[in-house]
Amino acid sequence: MIQLSHHDTVYATSTMVIIMQLIEKLSVLADAAKYDVSCASSGAPKRSSKGRSGLGATDGMGICHSFTPDGRCVALLKILLTNFCLYDCQYCVNRRSSDVPRARFTPEEVVTLTLDFYRRNCISGLFLSSGIIRSADYTMEQLNRVAKLLREEHEFRGYIHLKTIPDADPQLIAEAGRYADRLSVNIELPTEASLIRLAPEKQVATIKQAMHAIHEGETEAKAEQRAPRFAPAGQSTQMIVGADATDDSTILHTAQSLYGDFRLRRVYYSAFSPIPHSPKTVPFEAPPLLREHRLYQADFLMRSYGFKAGELLTGPGNLPLDIDPKLAWALSNREHFPVDLNSAEPALIARIPGIGILSAKRLVALRRQKRIRFEDLTRLRCSLEKAKPFIITQDYRPSLAYRESSALRQQLSEGPVQMGLW
Repeated sequence: MIQLSHHDTVYATSTMVIIMQLIEKLSVLADAAKYDVSCASSGAPKRSSKGRSGLGATDGMGICHSFTPDGRCVALLKILLTNFCLYDCQYCVNRRSSDVPRARFTPEEVVTLTLDFYRRNCISGLFLSSGIIRSADYTMEQLNRVAKLLREEHEFRGYIHLKTIPDADPQLIAEAGRYADRLSVNIELPTEASLIRLAPEKQVATIKQAMHAIHEGETEAKAEQRAPRFAPAGQSTQMIVGADATDDSTILHTAQSLYGDFRLRRVYYSAFSPIPHSPKTVPFEAPPLLREHRLYQADFLMRSYGFKAGELLTGPGNLPLDIDPKLAWALSNREHFPVDLNSAEPALIARIPGIGILSAKRLVALRRQKRIRFEDLTRLRCSLEKAKPFIITQDYRPSLAYRESSALRQQLSEGPVQMGLW
């Protein structure tokens, strides 16, 4: 039996106390970070350790908090530096007036956690955000210090995503871009009126100014071949759905504007979930998860299929919940259908419900060799039930019964149930 000296016993005890304190902080600050959904990184650059030593080098590994576009599941350490906050945003669980447990990491503690988790193969990188403490500049300095320590002292070449504090000095934002793979500035609410009402300390102008600073940094880095790297995975933002009365049309038009003005990689949507002791200024009802899902579908159509927000919703209102946005557009624009797959433009083929971009490209390539038949759609694993009313092939034409949009909608609707047991 090994006998420990008094000094060793004291050292072991103090070490255990520190570890327990760190675990307690982690439980609080990891839970507080779950409300931010903008931590994806599928646009991260390829990394290699060829000719270089360092921790965290990867070979073309896309990083995000759930799944990459090619289906790989990866993980980030997703935490807040602190959930103390000077602001009193009514929709935020970490608002100044919220009665929740508080904790704060030092930059050194975040570095230790990141490296420990990484060495144990638990994570592929770090997503770090924070409440506002002391000032926007001070908070941004603390976030930057974490990234700087990881990159320069520990040669960490894993993925880093930093949340940008909108009111911070542009020089601090520029510094963050040199260390981080991705930056994000959360706009949170799609209209200035809602932001004034629910988050009076925040201003749309400063949020967009920060987005512009990041966009300028990206542009300059791409224009100059020898310029230092700057947020190579771009920037993203988040909008909360259901915290106010803003409809889907306004949300999608705001997203479209952000994509166009600042070249954002992604706009993320977060269904508002009632939080402990919620103020009366926000609704206390089930999170609109299906509505969030439809917004993601519509956003994907805008980014990948060339749809405009005005096409998906021609006026004020919300996306239908019983059918997906692509099918809703097709039913509202029957003059474009049925589409002859043997002669139509690829862009129009991709807009057919049940046929995606990849399948559209394969059909175009196939028809150079032969006439497209219905069985070819089966081989491509297209969604035939959705596609049948909208296509013409060499051996297939939809029957007259399918020409009524109301009947089609009833037949193809999904019959949603919105958290019936909540």
